[in-house]
Amino acid sequence: MLKVGLTGGIGAGKSEVSRLLVECGAVLIDADRIAREVVAPGTPGLAAVVDAFGEDVLTADGSLDRPRLGSVVFADPEKLALLNSIVHPLVGARSRALETSAPQDAVVVHDVPLLTENGLAPLYDLVVVVDVRPDTQLDRLVRLRGMTEQDARARMAAQATREQRREIADIVIDNDVPLPELRHRVKDVWNDLVRRAHTAREASPE
Repeated sequence: MLKVGLTGGIGAGKSEVSRLLVECGAVLIDADRIAREVVAPGTPGLAAVVDAFGEDVLTADGSLDRPRLGSVVFADPEKLALLNSIVHPLVGARSRALETSAPQDAVVVHDVPLLTENGLAPLYDLVVVVDVRPDTQLDRLVRLRGMTEQDARARMAAQATREQRREIADIVIDNDVPLPELRHRVKDVWNDLVRRAHTAREASPE
């Protein structure tokens, strides 16, 4: 098994890269999706979030109001750290369980938005960073996600810098390109990952 950490700044196109890797044959463990599951209605995770931030972060049907919570935590590093201390251990436990259930010859891609910020690179055999220019991030967040420029800049500022992400990268995928070119680049990366997985398997003792 080859364990790959995939990360990138908000708006970099990491989700598109993970989708393309799945098309190639990767087993995807999506930290964002798991993060939603562990704070679903009725879970201990949601109860802990409400205890920390109050019932104002709930919608009328009792589910987590993610935009409201996001507007609170991304403007306040201490509150963001508090939220992370609740959610990240739950996400980690679920991710490890999913990894354990993957085939032994799999390339397992962990899609982890905050891999850099939380110092998680040592957990993986290698780290792939999806990289774009900051002005590309800002444009995508405002134009495609409908954020205000102020909110977009706050989300970007709450994350690691571009330089910090590139420092931990074993492979960098430049996504300042059209989708057909990105698809070609991801295919090249996939071929490299498969080669690494085969090499590691041949080198391991029976």
